[in-house]
Amino acid sequence: MRLLKALSAMVLGVCVLIFASLFLMPTERIAQIAAQQFHSATGRSLEFGGEVRPSFFPLLGATASRVQIGNPEWAGTGPMLRAEEMEIGLDLMALLRGDIRIERVVMQSPQLHVVRDAEGRFNWDGIAGEPSSDTTAQRRPSRAISLTEARLENASVLFQDAMSNTEHRLEGVEAVLRLPERADLATIDAQGRLNGQAFQISARTENASDVLAGAPSPVALEGTVAGASVTFAGQLGLHGPVLDGRLDAQIPALQPLMQMAGQSGGALPANYLPLAVAGQVELFSDGRLAAREAQLRAGGLRLVGALELMPGADRPRLRGQLSGDVLDLRSAAPQATGGQGQSRQGWSRAVIDASALALFDADLSLTLGGLRTDIATLGRTRLDLDLDRARAVFGFREAALFGGQLTGEFVMNNRSGLSVGGNMQLRGIDLLPLLTELADYRRLQGAGDLDLQFLGVGNDLDTIMNSLHGEGRLALSQGEIIGFDLAGMLRNLDMSYMGEGNRTVYQSVTGSFTLSEGVLRNDDLRLEATRFSVTGRGQVGIGARTLDYRLVPAALRGEETLRVPLMITGPWSEPRFRLDLEALAREQLRLDQERLEEIAREEARRLEERARSQIDQRLERELGVERQPGERHEDTQRRGQEQELGTRLRGLLGGD
Repeated sequence: MRLLKALSAMVLGVCVLIFASLFLMPTERIAQIAAQQFHSATGRSLEFGGEVRPSFFPLLGATASRVQIGNPEWAGTGPMLRAEEMEIGLDLMALLRGDIRIERVVMQSPQLHVVRDAEGRFNWDGIAGEPSSDTTAQRRPSRAISLTEARLENASVLFQDAMSNTEHRLEGVEAVLRLPERADLATIDAQGRLNGQAFQISARTENASDVLAGAPSPVALEGTVAGASVTFAGQLGLHGPVLDGRLDAQIPALQPLMQMAGQSGGALPANYLPLAVAGQVELFSDGRLAAREAQLRAGGLRLVGALELMPGADRPRLRGQLSGDVLDLRSAAPQATGGQGQSRQGWSRAVIDASALALFDADLSLTLGGLRTDIATLGRTRLDLDLDRARAVFGFREAALFGGQLTGEFVMNNRSGLSVGGNMQLRGIDLLPLLTELADYRRLQGAGDLDLQFLGVGNDLDTIMNSLHGEGRLALSQGEIIGFDLAGMLRNLDMSYMGEGNRTVYQSVTGSFTLSEGVLRNDDLRLEATRFSVTGRGQVGIGARTLDYRLVPAALRGEETLRVPLMITGPWSEPRFRLDLEALAREQLRLDQERLEEIAREEARRLEERARSQIDQRLERELGVERQPGERHEDTQRRGQEQELGTRLRGLLGGD
């Protein structure tokens, strides 16, 4: 509107200067006086490169060719406005009454060069002037001014903004401005191309005098901009918000709008389209846009909240708080069952379109009813989004995931190819639905906790999963392994205990792991059950979706502890279970050796007992002494010898 005010002042000033001398002197002299008076009033040069030709019928008027209005010194040496031809027609009777009634103004191929410097100065400042503080002048009766029609034909505008380091071009502009005699009404219709994108708008105000004075005034606008349908109803002004009112926009594609705004990118997947925006908005002269009670729609997504969009040299920055229903971040490409779309029984190879990360920078707080990704589906979620130069950090403050909670950070970085990573803590997760959705694995049921750090690189899910690096720790509470009865297999050494109707119940499972090149490795797995325990080590191909794992269950069979190594190999969808017969043979050999050693120990003990019995009998026979319970043989023999010696001494000494 400041531009409209300046243009109106230029047109009216030139008109008055030309027609004030129209009948008094030649046209060349008219041009000289007009230029001098315009320079005195504005400090800008006014040049007529061709002649000024008067006309008397059907309107009193004049036609000036090759008109130029100069720039202020700080804006450069080129003209601010250049027009091949300007035609003006006045109502003679109104002019005789002291009023200026412009019936027609036509500018052919005008070229306007608008400049804003780093301090915020516009090169049109000063042309429209400021309201005078002279009370005498204010008491003077003002002339009634009206403009029946002003027309721009094939106009162009170049806007160079040093504050935001941006440049915008308007080309092929056709515009019609009408200010009828009832000066509180004004309309404008315009069409053209802005930065290569077509627009067509119609605007209406019922207080044109306030608009030209820069005061807030009601205005209504509707049109088509870069393929988007836009309506606005509210206030227009030069001080404070330029626009303040209700905006409704239907946007079939974002990329043309981004190009019109001088930004790159904007290609969105089909499931995010069409876009729709509604709410109370405020547009400021520096390009900042604030929205209250905003309602956003992106495909099937609905969001409400408050937003503020600030222009930037490379991309705009979006700040605010939003809430909505389920946000779907899954790839738009359909999931195939083989061929190019997806590896057979593997991860999707459809390219993940992460270009939306480069549309803008953001600092947002989101509350969602759910969040769907190519990896997992979350329930109610509260998160903070920090988006900077195509790198998004999702900070999860609350996220319901398969009956438990997820906290931590998830990162998507698309600065030089896509990478994903995170540092996450999962608590109380229901394993069966998690593994079913994540890996189509349906053999583990229970609840557990998981700490995970990971990083993957690639433009599709298959490449990401095959590049994973990281580490983590797992702790599961009571649950079941579906598909085989491990305890029954150990008791009977019979693989038939594996099957759809069999289960292995456990009390706990713990372990830690590392990730490298899409392969998970673990060597400290421990499972505790009622009648047995299990240790395990091996690897899981996260990228290849394969298993190569060795479990060593330990169970009691009679009085023996039986260890039967179990090998689990093959794809996740059809794992193969087999006993490690070589290890089982070694285990049986160990048991046989232990049994033989026990037999040998028992035989040695029996022989020792037999020898001791024979010794006792000989002592009793030869010495006549009975061994006392617990008495050593040496003591029994010494006691017998003492008794024998005593008997002989008594015989030698005569009895006593």
